[in-house]
Amino acid sequence: MANWQHIEQLADIAADLPRFREALNGLARRLGLDIAPLAADHISLRCHQNATAERWRTGLEQCGELLSQSIINGRPICLFKLREPVCVAHWRFSVVELPWPGEKRYPHEGWEHIEIVLPGDPETLSARALALLSDEGLAQPGIFVKTSAPKGERERLPNPTLAVTDGKVTIKFHPWTLEEIVASEA
Repeated sequence: MANWQHIEQLADIAADLPRFREALNGLARRLGLDIAPLAADHISLRCHQNATAERWRTGLEQCGELLSQSIINGRPICLFKLREPVCVAHWRFSVVELPWPGEKRYPHEGWEHIEIVLPGDPETLSARALALLSDEGLAQPGIFVKTSAPKGERERLPNPTLAVTDGKVTIKFHPWTLEEIVASEA
């Protein structure tokens, strides 16, 4: 099975990885977030066109296995487990989230967010995540915080999300890994 960085259909996201790494590190610094001790579960893409999502899916199928395909918030989302990980900071992401375009228009097509897992009571996720971020970082212009609770058709675990973005990249916090969520669907 090929390395994802050498697959023609994924050339644009291979080229986009240095931009994402730099933007993510910049956002973490602005937020006063020490990423070193944190476990991140997966990395996610964003695109504007169904054709791009289909092309990326074709490429990801050549270097990984489809873990799950669900409809979440009215659009398909595929999860792939790669043989060769996507490396960002100290993390080695083997799980890639590929959502089809939705109503929101993202400023960039490519890598968009990582998801950090904070195990514990889902009810306290937001408080635990916000405690990791500096008040000064959160108060900066252009920093936005959003809470949500995305839910797949068959998910049984409550999966609240706290997302922090600067409009270029996003850091999300969840109480469960994606593989735990997928297992709950069985």
